[in-house]
Amino acid sequence: MEARAYLKYARISPRKVQIVLDLIRNKPVDLAEAILKHTPKAASEPVFKLLKSAAANAENNHEMDPERLYVAECFVSPGPTLKRIRPVSKGRAYRILKRTSHVTMVLKERAEN
Repeated sequence: MEARAYLKYARISPRKVQIVLDLIRNKPVDLAEAILKHTPKAASEPVFKLLKSAAANAENNHEMDPERLYVAECFVSPGPTLKRIRPVSKGRAYRILKRTSHVTMVLKERAEN
């Protein structure tokens, strides 16, 4: 049994999100929440909200035990890129790429020992 949550079109680069996801992969949910709360990265706030959402999905939709949940999978894929123009010298225009991300998080229950 697993619980999933998705964050689509997050206005942050996938590279920045990947750094934060690597910190919480295969960790229990309560430890992952503590890590995200004390990580000074821009991506940690939306990933924290996603983790809370996945935990709520597990508890309410799948009747899973919140004490035994852990982050089984978490990955990011690039969303659509917003193209913007920045004027530079001699009348030229440079392109700015504003990247977006799609984040997926999967929670599972640890087996009882």
